[in-house]
Amino acid sequence: MINKELLNPSEIVVVGGSTNLRTIGGATLKNLKDTYSGIIYVVNPQETGTVQECKSFHSIHDIPSVECAILCIPSNECPDAVDELVNIKGCKAIIILSGGFRESGPEGALAEDKIKTICEKSEVSLFGPNSTGLITPVYAGTFRKPIPELHPNGAILISASGSTIVYILETAQHLGLPVKSVFSVGNSAQNGVEDILQYIDINCSEKNAPTVLMLYIESIAHPDILLKHSSSLISKGAKICAIKAGTSDSGSKAASLHTGAIASSDKAVNALFHKAGIVRCFSRTELVFVASAMMLPELKGKRIAVITSAGGPAILQTDFFSASGMEIPKIEGSAADALLTKLNTGSSVSNPIDIMTDGTADQLAEVIDFCQNDCPQIDAMTVIWGGLEAGGNEDVYDVLLSKLKTCTKPIYIVMASTLITSDRTTSFHQKGAITFPDEVFLAKALKKISESHNFQSENISLPPVDRHRIREVINNNGSGHLQPEQVQILLDAAGIPRVKEASAYSVDEALEAVREIGGYPLVMKVVGPEHNYLSSGTTLNVREDLIMKNEFERMMKIPGADCVLFQKMLSGIEIFIGAKKEGNFGHLVMCGMGGVFVETLNDISIGLAPFSKEEVDSMIKSLKAYPILRGLSRGNGINLNLLNETIRRVSALCLAAPEIEEFDINPMLGDRDSLMSVNARITLKK
Repeated sequence: MINKELLNPSEIVVVGGSTNLRTIGGATLKNLKDTYSGIIYVVNPQETGTVQECKSFHSIHDIPSVECAILCIPSNECPDAVDELVNIKGCKAIIILSGGFRESGPEGALAEDKIKTICEKSEVSLFGPNSTGLITPVYAGTFRKPIPELHPNGAILISASGSTIVYILETAQHLGLPVKSVFSVGNSAQNGVEDILQYIDINCSEKNAPTVLMLYIESIAHPDILLKHSSSLISKGAKICAIKAGTSDSGSKAASLHTGAIASSDKAVNALFHKAGIVRCFSRTELVFVASAMMLPELKGKRIAVITSAGGPAILQTDFFSASGMEIPKIEGSAADALLTKLNTGSSVSNPIDIMTDGTADQLAEVIDFCQNDCPQIDAMTVIWGGLEAGGNEDVYDVLLSKLKTCTKPIYIVMASTLITSDRTTSFHQKGAITFPDEVFLAKALKKISESHNFQSENISLPPVDRHRIREVINNNGSGHLQPEQVQILLDAAGIPRVKEASAYSVDEALEAVREIGGYPLVMKVVGPEHNYLSSGTTLNVREDLIMKNEFERMMKIPGADCVLFQKMLSGIEIFIGAKKEGNFGHLVMCGMGGVFVETLNDISIGLAPFSKEEVDSMIKSLKAYPILRGLSRGNGINLNLLNETIRRVSALCLAAPEIEEFDINPMLGDRDSLMSVNARITLKK
């Protein structure tokens, strides 16, 4: 829980505050004194009287009542200190900067749990332990530097790592990214990244939503809370970028022959972020570049004008844009010809627009106005200024500041020389501008932003399913693979189309199965062994009784064989649809080309159930094989509406039966008229 006493306390006590600025207690007290206008107390048995001009007490017992306490003492002393602060001094917010808790072993975990119990019993906000604190517009309760100058419309940084915060803030300062507040959640005994997002979301509206949130996450304890409130904040106008660290799976395959190996915690994170509209980043630098680009007016398209005084960086940026799906529209016509006459010899306006190193501030202004007013094919501009221009062109900075304020199209400024322009760039930042030191990193950030969507909705409409029949099957079966007959019932109850099939345990039953499904040609599949198509367990295009009997007897000798499944032989494009329960994230649902292509193409789209129709459309279109599914020429391809509905029906089935651990349909056969499951496997885990 986050409360007023944590964010805006009337008085704060630093337990362990010191005159020694090299200690956590001393550095924290110094930062607090420099930023906080309320009452500050200190508890330090060795330094009574005053400490850094603040009144100091021998023990907690001696201090007056206090709303907020910052603890900078050894971990083994913290539980008793928290008990006294909460139950005797009426403290409502505890910030523990000390380490040595859950991260250090069982004893530390017990101490952390004891503190959490004390705080929750009295409805006290607990921040940390093992935290570097927080920086709000009211105070800096941290021992770290730098303490950024805060801006009301700046970015909010929330991090599970205190050291990472420092490095992110340094990079942000280098780009001129303004910051509003900073939260280091540490061990998140009570308040984690999700809880802070929840508090921010509940206490803001579209009128006062934060501009940008930057997240550094090491674990997601409550993905449902993270999804709900990040999505809500984005719908209110906020933009969110995040790093999720600690998701590598050493030695795992990128894809395999069944859903369980394709799914992973990292793919669950990707799916959750994609659903909410969070832009995922993989480094501190990328996080700051993306957040800085988000602080500027919204990018509402992919068509970019590259304006430059330095040809090389413009070519590098244009190459990346062109290769990544962004567009660099050609600029031509009479207006472009007229603009060219105002530029120096050797300039070009075709896009990139090169005004050369001897270009002037007035010429730069002409080019920006041209892109703003005369180029409907342009959505945004990048301005690459090299720092090598004749005379330095001091007026360029004034022009850029003016255009940043008046242009409706976003302008992204690259200061290619961080050394030559450093003094001028610092002044530029102080006046409210953001700059980027690398043109390709900027281009990568813009590409990520352009691909973000917010698919989360409170009212996702799923296709209807027969929940009673589904629950009947689930309740009457234990953990493990379901028999084919049970799988068929679930598919029918979920409205997932399937080919007609029958099972046989003997030759006589096999002959009856052939008649039941309508005769030859047919497909035979052994039931029992994993991946029957890799163990000679599938025979296609069987056309007569003799071959059928021989194949039946052979299949029943395969180790682990239970029975043989008979299906009518169909044709069409092979599709794969699968679902996997991924911890507390829920079900990941995936799709792609089926059969052996699942492994050979490694072309799988993954989403987090449940889905809207728009989200499934996005999943399908993101496949490299989408042109094949859509149809490369008239008459081929599959019915994409049926594919969309089937994926959503799989989602609805998983919602009705959360006990489904793994669900494979591989393949489904599709054409323009139909989509049929011909091989499905469902595994339960209760």
